[in-house]
Amino acid sequence: MSVFDAKSRYVRFAKQTQAVDRRGRTVACVTPVEPPVEPELGLHRRRQGQRLDHLANHYLGDPAGFWRLALANDGMTAEAALERPLVRIPRRG
Repeated sequence: MSVFDAKSRYVRFAKQTQAVDRRGRTVACVTPVEPPVEPELGLHRRRQGQRLDHLANHYLGDPAGFWRLALANDGMTAEAALERPLVRIPRRG
């Protein structure tokens, strides 16, 4: 099983379980993530070339927290969240 960063959504919100694959092997896996709704700090008007990891570093103090911005903007990926002209920013924490 992969090792997740301590700040990862999978460490914070997912549960570890086991499943049997098609070949009959028992493998470790994690459940889908259902993070709680986070309070919003505000909106950021995106400029051309801005990336979510830069915004996460500026607002959250953690460039690896880009996934929090993606989730706050209903984006499955960072690219999907960046299609919006206004990016919702969750509070630090």
